[in-house]
Amino acid sequence: MAGGWARDGAVSEQIEASINDELKRMQARKAPQGESLTHCAECEEPIPEKRRAALPGVKLCIDCQMERDGQQKQRGGINRRGSKDSQLK
Repeated sequence: MAGGWARDGAVSEQIEASINDELKRMQARKAPQGESLTHCAECEEPIPEKRRAALPGVKLCIDCQMERDGQQKQRGGINRRGSKDSQLK
């Protein structure tokens, strides 16, 4: 059921488009390649064997990777819905 000016299924299509955009962005990220390091490239702490086996080509320990991931800027995305509430945030 559509409301206002939207046609039936428009909201679902917008949600699917947002999900597809995010999946494409994540797939475009570079995955580690090559042989895993035994010690972190930043702090020199040992990288656990289980981590090296799970992520071939890993270069950072868990702490340094979490710190680096936290530094990535959140992207705002696109307000596909355009509702009044989402514009006020």
